[in-house]
Amino acid sequence: MQTDKQLFEDRIKSALSVQVLLEGASFWQVLAGLALIVAIFIADTVTDLEIAAAVFYVAVVLLAVRLLQPKAVIATALLCVLMTIVSYFLTLSGSPESGIVNGFISVAAIAVTTWLALQIRNAQQAAEEARKQMAQMARVMTLGELTASIAHEVNQPLAAVTTSAAACTRWLATEPPNIEKARQAAERISKDATRAAEVVGRVRALVQRQPSAREDIRLNSLISDVLALVRGDLERWRVNIRLDLDEALPVIQGDRIEIEQVLLNLFSNAVEAVRDSKRVEPREITILSRGESNSSVRVAVSDTGEGVPAERLKTMFDAFYTTKSGGIGIGLAISRSIIEAHQGAIRAYSRHPHGLVVEFTLNGSGTKA
Repeated sequence: MQTDKQLFEDRIKSALSVQVLLEGASFWQVLAGLALIVAIFIADTVTDLEIAAAVFYVAVVLLAVRLLQPKAVIATALLCVLMTIVSYFLTLSGSPESGIVNGFISVAAIAVTTWLALQIRNAQQAAEEARKQMAQMARVMTLGELTASIAHEVNQPLAAVTTSAAACTRWLATEPPNIEKARQAAERISKDATRAAEVVGRVRALVQRQPSAREDIRLNSLISDVLALVRGDLERWRVNIRLDLDEALPVIQGDRIEIEQVLLNLFSNAVEAVRDSKRVEPREITILSRGESNSSVRVAVSDTGEGVPAERLKTMFDAFYTTKSGGIGIGLAISRSIIEAHQGAIRAYSRHPHGLVVEFTLNGSGTKA
Protein backbone atom coordinates (compact mmCIF):
# COMPACT_ATOMS: atom_id res chain seq x y z
CA MET A 1 0.00 0.00 0.00
CA GLN A 2 1.33 3.44 -0.93
CA THR A 3 2.21 5.79 1.87
CA ASP A 4 0.98 9.38 2.03
CA LYS A 5 4.43 10.55 0.94
CA GLN A 6 4.37 8.29 -2.12
CA LEU A 7 0.88 9.45 -3.06
CA PHE A 8 1.96 13.06 -2.74
CA GLU A 9 5.04 12.44 -4.95
CA ASP A 10 2.91 10.67 -7.56
CA ARG A 11 0.49 13.59 -7.67
CA ILE A 12 3.35 16.05 -8.08
CA LYS A 13 4.84 14.01 -10.93
CA SER A 14 1.43 13.75 -12.58
CA ALA A 15 0.88 17.49 -12.29
CA LEU A 16 4.33 18.22 -13.70
CA SER A 17 3.78 15.90 -16.66
CA VAL A 18 0.48 17.63 -17.44
CA GLN A 19 2.18 21.01 -17.11
CA VAL A 20 4.84 19.98 -19.65
CA LEU A 21 2.21 18.74 -22.11
CA LEU A 22 0.20 21.95 -21.77
CA GLU A 23 3.24 24.23 -21.92
CA GLY A 24 2.38 27.33 -23.94
CA ALA A 25 -1.38 27.14 -23.29
CA SER A 26 -3.15 29.08 -20.56
CA PHE A 27 -5.93 27.67 -18.39
CA TRP A 28 -8.55 29.67 -20.27
CA GLN A 29 -7.26 28.50 -23.66
CA VAL A 30 -7.51 24.87 -22.53
CA LEU A 31 -10.98 25.52 -21.12
CA ALA A 32 -12.07 27.16 -24.39
CA GLY A 33 -10.77 24.15 -26.34
CA LEU A 34 -12.72 21.73 -24.16
CA ALA A 35 -15.84 23.89 -24.55
CA LEU A 36 -15.41 23.79 -28.33
CA ILE A 37 -15.11 19.99 -28.25
CA VAL A 38 -18.32 19.73 -26.19
CA ALA A 39 -20.14 22.13 -28.55
CA ILE A 40 -19.14 20.10 -31.62
CA PHE A 41 -20.12 16.87 -29.85
CA ILE A 42 -23.57 18.26 -29.04
CA ALA A 43 -24.04 19.55 -32.60
CA ASP A 44 -22.92 16.20 -34.02
CA THR A 45 -25.28 14.30 -31.73
CA VAL A 46 -28.46 16.35 -32.27
CA THR A 47 -28.11 16.55 -36.07
CA ASP A 48 -28.89 13.75 -38.51
CA LEU A 49 -26.30 11.08 -39.26
CA GLU A 50 -26.17 12.39 -42.85
CA ILE A 51 -24.50 15.59 -41.55
CA ALA A 52 -20.75 15.25 -40.88
CA ALA A 53 -20.60 17.80 -38.08
CA ALA A 54 -17.65 15.93 -36.55
CA VAL A 55 -15.41 17.30 -39.29
CA PHE A 56 -15.28 20.51 -37.25
CA TYR A 57 -13.02 18.67 -34.79
CA VAL A 58 -10.29 19.50 -37.32
CA ALA A 59 -10.41 23.09 -36.02
CA VAL A 60 -9.79 21.79 -32.49
CA VAL A 61 -6.74 19.84 -33.68
CA LEU A 62 -5.32 22.88 -35.47
CA LEU A 63 -5.75 25.00 -32.36
CA ALA A 64 -4.11 22.29 -30.25
CA VAL A 65 -1.08 22.18 -32.56
CA ARG A 66 -0.51 25.90 -31.98
CA LEU A 67 -0.78 25.69 -28.19
CA LEU A 68 0.12 22.21 -26.94
CA GLN A 69 3.02 19.78 -26.98
CA PRO A 70 2.92 16.92 -29.55
CA LYS A 71 1.76 14.27 -27.05
CA ALA A 72 -1.07 16.53 -25.91
CA VAL A 73 -2.05 17.15 -29.55
CA ILE A 74 -2.26 13.41 -30.18
CA ALA A 75 -4.33 12.98 -27.02
CA THR A 76 -6.66 15.76 -28.21
CA ALA A 77 -7.05 14.06 -31.60
CA LEU A 78 -7.85 10.71 -29.93
CA LEU A 79 -10.44 12.46 -27.74
CA CYS A 80 -12.05 13.94 -30.86
CA VAL A 81 -12.14 10.49 -32.51
CA LEU A 82 -13.71 9.00 -29.37
CA MET A 83 -16.33 11.77 -29.25
CA THR A 84 -17.14 11.13 -32.92
CA ILE A 85 -17.73 7.42 -32.27
CA VAL A 86 -19.82 8.06 -29.13
CA SER A 87 -21.88 10.66 -30.99
CA TYR A 88 -22.68 8.10 -33.70
CA PHE A 89 -24.26 5.74 -31.18
CA LEU A 90 -26.15 8.54 -29.44
CA THR A 91 -27.60 10.09 -32.60
CA LEU A 92 -31.24 8.99 -32.99
CA SER A 93 -32.09 10.23 -36.47
CA GLY A 94 -30.70 9.61 -39.92
CA SER A 95 -29.39 6.69 -41.96
CA PRO A 96 -26.91 4.47 -40.06
CA GLU A 97 -25.09 3.72 -43.31
CA SER A 98 -24.59 7.43 -44.03
CA GLY A 99 -23.53 7.91 -40.42
CA ILE A 100 -20.83 5.26 -40.77
CA VAL A 101 -19.52 6.89 -43.96
CA ASN A 102 -19.58 10.37 -42.43
CA GLY A 103 -17.97 9.08 -39.24
CA PHE A 104 -15.20 7.44 -41.24
CA ILE A 105 -14.64 10.68 -43.19
CA SER A 106 -14.53 12.68 -39.96
CA VAL A 107 -12.09 10.31 -38.26
CA ALA A 108 -9.89 10.28 -41.37
CA ALA A 109 -9.95 14.07 -41.52
CA ILE A 110 -8.96 14.31 -37.85
CA ALA A 111 -6.12 11.78 -38.27
CA VAL A 112 -4.74 13.30 -41.49
CA THR A 113 -4.95 16.85 -40.10
CA THR A 114 -3.14 15.80 -36.93
CA TRP A 115 -0.36 14.06 -38.86
CA LEU A 116 0.12 16.90 -41.36
CA ALA A 117 -0.01 19.60 -38.68
CA LEU A 118 2.59 17.82 -36.54
CA GLN A 119 4.81 17.32 -39.60
CA ILE A 120 4.58 21.02 -40.44
CA ARG A 121 5.31 21.93 -36.82
CA ASN A 122 8.37 19.65 -36.78
CA ALA A 123 9.58 21.17 -40.05
CA GLN A 124 9.19 24.68 -38.63
CA GLN A 125 11.09 23.70 -35.49
CA ALA A 126 13.85 22.14 -37.62
CA ALA A 127 14.06 25.30 -39.73
CA GLU A 128 14.28 27.44 -36.58
CA GLU A 129 17.02 25.18 -35.20
CA ALA A 130 18.92 25.41 -38.49
CA ARG A 131 18.61 29.20 -38.38
CA LYS A 132 20.05 29.26 -34.87
CA GLN A 133 22.94 27.03 -35.93
CA MET A 134 23.64 29.26 -38.93
CA ALA A 135 23.47 32.30 -36.67
CA GLN A 136 26.00 30.73 -34.31
CA MET A 137 28.33 29.91 -37.23
CA ALA A 138 28.00 33.47 -38.49
CA ARG A 139 28.89 34.80 -35.02
CA VAL A 140 31.99 32.62 -34.84
CA MET A 141 33.07 33.60 -38.36
CA THR A 142 32.51 37.29 -37.65
CA LEU A 143 34.52 37.07 -34.45
CA GLY A 144 37.24 35.23 -36.34
CA GLU A 145 37.50 38.21 -38.67
CA LEU A 146 37.61 40.52 -35.64
CA THR A 147 40.32 38.60 -33.80
CA ALA A 148 42.91 41.35 -34.22
CA SER A 149 40.40 43.98 -33.13
CA ILE A 150 39.43 42.00 -30.02
CA ALA A 151 43.07 41.33 -29.15
CA HIS A 152 43.75 45.04 -29.48
CA GLU A 153 40.74 45.89 -27.32
CA VAL A 154 41.84 43.49 -24.56
CA ASN A 155 45.49 44.45 -24.83
CA GLN A 156 44.79 48.11 -24.08
CA PRO A 157 43.38 47.62 -20.56
CA LEU A 158 45.97 44.92 -19.80
CA ALA A 159 48.79 47.27 -20.78
CA ALA A 160 47.19 49.95 -18.61
CA VAL A 161 47.02 47.48 -15.71
CA THR A 162 50.75 46.80 -16.07
CA THR A 163 51.57 50.51 -16.15
CA SER A 164 49.37 51.30 -13.15
CA ALA A 165 50.82 48.35 -11.19
CA ALA A 166 54.36 49.62 -11.80
CA ALA A 167 53.31 53.12 -10.75
CA CYS A 168 51.66 51.77 -7.62
CA THR A 169 54.85 49.92 -6.71
CA ARG A 170 56.92 53.06 -7.18
CA TRP A 171 54.61 55.20 -5.02
CA LEU A 172 54.72 52.60 -2.25
CA ALA A 173 58.53 52.39 -2.43
CA THR A 174 59.03 56.09 -1.82
CA GLU A 175 60.01 57.42 1.61
CA PRO A 176 57.52 58.09 2.99
CA PRO A 177 55.09 56.01 0.81
CA ASN A 178 52.65 58.12 -1.18
CA ILE A 179 49.48 56.28 -0.17
CA GLU A 180 47.12 58.58 -2.08
CA LYS A 181 48.93 58.13 -5.39
CA ALA A 182 49.18 54.38 -4.80
CA ARG A 183 45.44 54.25 -4.09
CA GLN A 184 44.67 56.07 -7.34
CA ALA A 185 46.88 53.64 -9.25
CA ALA A 186 45.10 50.68 -7.63
CA GLU A 187 41.72 52.14 -8.64
CA ARG A 188 42.95 52.42 -12.24
CA ILE A 189 44.05 48.78 -12.10
CA SER A 190 40.59 47.72 -10.94
CA LYS A 191 38.86 49.81 -13.63
CA ASP A 192 41.07 48.54 -16.48
CA ALA A 193 40.80 44.92 -15.33
CA THR A 194 37.02 45.26 -15.31
CA ARG A 195 37.10 46.69 -18.83
CA ALA A 196 39.16 43.73 -20.06
CA ALA A 197 36.78 41.29 -18.38
CA GLU A 198 33.81 43.01 -20.05
CA VAL A 199 35.38 42.58 -23.48
CA VAL A 200 35.99 38.89 -22.83
CA GLY A 201 32.46 38.52 -21.47
CA ARG A 202 30.93 40.08 -24.59
CA VAL A 203 32.96 37.79 -26.85
CA ARG A 204 31.98 34.68 -24.85
CA ALA A 205 28.31 35.67 -24.96
CA LEU A 206 28.44 35.98 -28.74
CA VAL A 207 30.18 32.63 -29.24
CA GLN A 208 28.19 30.55 -26.78
CA ARG A 209 25.04 28.95 -28.12
CA GLN A 210 22.40 29.80 -25.56
CA PRO A 211 18.62 29.36 -25.65
CA SER A 212 16.74 32.30 -27.08
CA ALA A 213 15.59 34.54 -24.22
CA ARG A 214 13.45 37.66 -24.59
CA GLU A 215 14.38 40.53 -22.33
CA ASP A 216 14.28 44.32 -22.18
CA ILE A 217 16.91 45.78 -24.49
CA ARG A 218 18.18 49.35 -24.52
CA LEU A 219 19.52 49.67 -28.04
CA ASN A 220 21.73 52.69 -27.40
CA SER A 221 23.59 50.77 -24.70
CA LEU A 222 23.85 47.73 -26.97
CA ILE A 223 25.26 49.89 -29.77
CA SER A 224 28.00 51.11 -27.41
CA ASP A 225 28.85 47.53 -26.40
CA VAL A 226 29.20 46.39 -30.02
CA LEU A 227 31.27 49.45 -30.96
CA ALA A 228 33.72 48.38 -28.25
CA LEU A 229 34.28 45.12 -30.15
CA VAL A 230 35.11 46.86 -33.44
CA ARG A 231 37.07 49.76 -31.94
CA GLY A 232 40.37 48.19 -32.97
CA ASP A 233 39.35 48.08 -36.63
CA LEU A 234 38.01 51.62 -36.44
CA GLU A 235 41.38 52.86 -35.18
CA ARG A 236 43.39 50.71 -37.58
CA TRP A 237 41.59 52.00 -40.67
CA ARG A 238 41.11 55.52 -39.29
CA VAL A 239 37.33 55.36 -39.50
CA ASN A 240 35.35 58.11 -37.79
CA ILE A 241 32.15 57.16 -35.98
CA ARG A 242 29.33 59.69 -35.83
CA LEU A 243 26.61 58.82 -33.33
CA ASP A 244 23.13 60.28 -33.69
CA LEU A 245 21.24 58.46 -30.95
CA ASP A 246 17.78 59.23 -29.65
CA GLU A 247 18.09 59.53 -25.88
CA ALA A 248 14.36 58.83 -25.40
CA LEU A 249 14.48 55.58 -27.35
CA PRO A 250 11.77 53.07 -26.33
CA VAL A 251 12.89 49.81 -24.75
CA ILE A 252 12.40 46.78 -27.00
CA GLN A 253 11.76 43.13 -26.18
CA GLY A 254 14.08 40.62 -27.82
CA ASP A 255 17.05 38.30 -27.67
CA ARG A 256 20.01 40.48 -26.70
CA ILE A 257 22.67 38.22 -28.24
CA GLU A 258 20.85 37.96 -31.57
CA ILE A 259 20.29 41.72 -31.85
CA GLU A 260 23.94 42.22 -30.85
CA GLN A 261 24.93 39.93 -33.71
CA VAL A 262 22.87 41.98 -36.19
CA LEU A 263 24.61 45.17 -35.07
CA LEU A 264 28.01 43.47 -35.22
CA ASN A 265 27.33 42.32 -38.80
CA LEU A 266 26.21 45.78 -39.90
CA PHE A 267 29.13 47.55 -38.19
CA SER A 268 31.68 45.08 -39.60
CA ASN A 269 30.25 45.42 -43.12
CA ALA A 270 30.35 49.22 -42.85
CA VAL A 271 33.99 49.17 -41.70
CA GLU A 272 34.94 46.90 -44.60
CA ALA A 273 33.06 49.10 -47.07
CA VAL A 274 34.93 52.19 -45.90
CA ARG A 275 38.24 50.31 -45.75
CA ASP A 276 37.92 49.04 -49.33
CA SER A 277 36.74 52.36 -50.73
CA LYS A 278 38.96 53.90 -53.39
CA ARG A 279 38.36 57.34 -51.89
CA VAL A 280 40.76 58.33 -49.15
CA GLU A 281 38.40 60.73 -47.36
CA PRO A 282 36.04 60.85 -45.67
CA ARG A 283 36.11 57.54 -43.84
CA GLU A 284 32.99 57.81 -41.77
CA ILE A 285 30.24 55.62 -40.39
CA THR A 286 27.05 57.14 -39.01
CA ILE A 287 24.90 55.23 -36.54
CA LEU A 288 21.42 56.60 -36.01
CA SER A 289 18.67 55.49 -33.64
CA ARG A 290 15.16 56.90 -33.58
CA GLY A 291 11.92 56.20 -31.76
CA GLU A 292 9.04 56.22 -34.23
CA SER A 293 5.51 57.46 -33.60
CA ASN A 294 4.11 53.91 -33.36
CA SER A 295 6.53 53.03 -30.51
CA SER A 296 8.83 51.16 -32.88
CA VAL A 297 12.58 51.71 -32.96
CA ARG A 298 14.66 52.40 -36.05
CA VAL A 299 18.42 51.90 -36.26
CA ALA A 300 20.37 52.92 -39.37
CA VAL A 301 24.05 52.30 -40.17
CA SER A 302 25.42 54.34 -43.08
CA ASP A 303 28.93 54.39 -44.53
CA THR A 304 30.91 56.40 -47.07
CA GLY A 305 32.09 53.39 -49.04
CA GLU A 306 31.55 52.59 -52.70
CA GLY A 307 27.94 51.55 -52.13
CA VAL A 308 25.96 48.83 -53.89
CA PRO A 309 24.40 49.10 -57.37
CA ALA A 310 20.64 49.74 -57.24
CA GLU A 311 19.80 46.46 -59.00
CA ARG A 312 21.60 44.50 -56.26
CA LEU A 313 19.98 46.15 -53.26
CA LYS A 314 17.05 43.70 -53.28
CA THR A 315 19.34 40.65 -53.31
CA MET A 316 21.70 41.81 -50.57
CA PHE A 317 19.86 39.85 -47.90
CA ASP A 318 19.67 36.61 -49.88
CA ALA A 319 21.68 33.69 -48.54
CA PHE A 320 25.18 33.34 -50.05
CA TYR A 321 25.08 36.75 -51.72
CA THR A 322 28.34 38.57 -51.09
CA THR A 323 30.52 41.25 -52.62
CA LYS A 324 33.61 40.13 -50.67
CA SER A 325 36.23 37.98 -52.33
CA GLY A 326 36.46 35.70 -49.29
CA GLY A 327 32.91 36.03 -47.99
CA ILE A 328 30.23 33.34 -47.99
CA GLY A 329 27.22 35.65 -47.84
CA ILE A 330 25.35 34.56 -44.71
CA GLY A 331 25.83 37.58 -42.45
CA LEU A 332 23.04 39.75 -43.87
CA ALA A 333 20.81 36.73 -44.52
CA ILE A 334 21.09 35.75 -40.85
CA SER A 335 20.51 39.37 -39.83
CA ARG A 336 17.29 39.49 -41.84
CA SER A 337 16.18 36.18 -40.33
CA ILE A 338 16.82 37.48 -36.80
CA ILE A 339 15.02 40.79 -37.39
CA GLU A 340 12.01 39.09 -38.99
CA ALA A 341 11.90 36.59 -36.10
CA HIS A 342 11.51 39.67 -33.86
CA GLN A 343 8.59 40.88 -36.05
CA GLY A 344 10.77 43.63 -37.49
CA ALA A 345 11.97 44.63 -40.94
CA ILE A 346 15.37 45.36 -42.47
CA ARG A 347 16.26 47.10 -45.71
CA ALA A 348 19.13 48.77 -47.56
CA TYR A 349 19.28 51.81 -49.81
CA SER A 350 21.93 54.01 -51.38
CA ARG A 351 23.40 56.92 -49.46
CA HIS A 352 23.84 60.30 -51.16
CA PRO A 353 26.29 61.12 -52.65
CA HIS A 354 27.95 57.72 -52.14
CA GLY A 355 27.84 54.84 -49.72
CA LEU A 356 25.17 52.57 -48.31
CA VAL A 357 22.54 52.72 -45.56
CA VAL A 358 21.24 49.57 -43.87
CA GLU A 359 18.47 50.07 -41.36
CA PHE A 360 16.12 47.90 -39.36
CA THR A 361 13.01 48.55 -37.29
CA LEU A 362 11.79 46.70 -34.21
CA ASN A 363 8.64 47.06 -32.15
CA GLY A 364 9.19 48.83 -28.84
CA SER A 365 7.57 47.96 -25.55
CA GLY A 366 6.46 51.55 -25.03
CA THR A 367 8.82 52.06 -22.06
CA LYS A 368 11.39 54.79 -22.48
CA ALA A 369 15.05 53.88 -22.10
